[in-house]
Amino acid sequence: MSDRNTEDIIGALYDMVQDARSMPLAADKCILERDKVLDMLDEIIAQLPHELKQSRTIVESRNELISQARREAEGIIRQAQEQAKQMVTKEAIYVEARKRSEELVGQTQARIEALKKAGNEYMDDALRRTEEVIAQSLENVRDTRVKFRAVTDAQEKRKNTPADLDV
Repeated sequence: MSDRNTEDIIGALYDMVQDARSMPLAADKCILERDKVLDMLDEIIAQLPHELKQSRTIVESRNELISQARREAEGIIRQAQEQAKQMVTKEAIYVEARKRSEELVGQTQARIEALKKAGNEYMDDALRRTEEVIAQSLENVRDTRVKFRAVTDAQEKRKNTPADLDV
């Protein structure tokens, strides 16, 4: 990869198309070196926002965090259940342990929900920012295409318009 930015690469592609030889009997078609164009497109793709990779990492981290919270919740539940079984001999203590385990389960489930919500919000924000960057890049490409077409049309008109005759 080179040190060129996306705009430089698009400009080079534009120049390459503009300078390309026309095909015989087809003025609107030209011949380009496929490998060069593909290499330039690969450079553009490689320079797309790093946020796409970050989004994947965020999803994986969120899933890992949720799994860890579930494992923790299951451990707490098992621990509470074991404690409850040990206290079966005394009714009042058993009832209290049961109540405590339900509280822990409720707290853990609330924590899981909070973690899910936070992870989803963060992921949504990261995807939104990525979408905005991609949309801006797409708009830049579209603007470049419009400019390219305008230049090409102007060149075509000049080529097809006879020179002014002196009267």
